[in-house]
Amino acid sequence: MQIKFSKIFEKQLGKAPVSVTLVFEERFQIFLLNKQSPILNNHQLKGKYQGFKSINVGGDWRAIFQELSNGDVYFAFFGTHSQLYKK
Repeated sequence: MQIKFSKIFEKQLGKAPVSVTLVFEERFQIFLLNKQSPILNNHQLKGKYQGFKSINVGGDWRAIFQELSNGDVYFAFFGTHSQLYKK
């Protein structure tokens, strides 16, 4: 399994507070060990993110990703719930 990050994801993560990026690093390590860990609340998305999944990073922060058919994971978006899901 390869993990890839979109440029948008990297930019959004770079704009997040340092405390959030540190929590993401911790959650990412958990993700690598067990994608279904309850702390991540890994779940399928609907609507404009149909085909994507989301994990909780901490508080209101989310990382949105796709599991590709070859088993790779592509992290596409990062932000707060309100940033990501605004209409």
